[in-house]
Amino acid sequence: MNYTRLFVPNSIVFITIVTSKRRNILINNIELLKFAITNAHKYYNFVIYAICVMNDHIHFLIKPDDINDYSKIILLIKRTFSKRIDISSIADYKLSESNVKRKERDIWQRRYWEHTIRSEEDLYRHIDYIHYNPMKHYQITPKDWKYSTFSNFVRNGYYDVNWCNFDDKHKILDLDYE
Repeated sequence: MNYTRLFVPNSIVFITIVTSKRRNILINNIELLKFAITNAHKYYNFVIYAICVMNDHIHFLIKPDDINDYSKIILLIKRTFSKRIDISSIADYKLSESNVKRKERDIWQRRYWEHTIRSEEDLYRHIDYIHYNPMKHYQITPKDWKYSTFSNFVRNGYYDVNWCNFDDKHKILDLDYE
């Protein structure tokens, strides 16, 4: 299958990347993930506007200086993380013939989801979706999930600290990128 990605200059892009077999390896390796993102910054200029790291996937909004770089940024983050993770800590780790042929580790799903932000409303819906994710998956309020940018948004006055205590279901529930 041939996928075509949209590359609109000066855009913000919503990205979802998922671990292979939906393994719960990201939170236990959060420092390694931070290192992988920092490493990508050495090679590419980009801003992450919002992020939420879950056990088996990551959602983030990214704005690279050069829109053609976002796929390279994702590849570098995944590659850095994959090369440095201790695979002995992954109980069901096993390379398939395809992994061997492609010289891949079995850490991430090959593909990723991307959506180019098209309007201010679209941007706000995706920011909400990112910060709502702990509630969606674990019934943990955003203020109690430390692996996201929610507290930064609260500090900057974009959210009330008690946002999403289920008195206020948002349209964000309509988005489903996992």
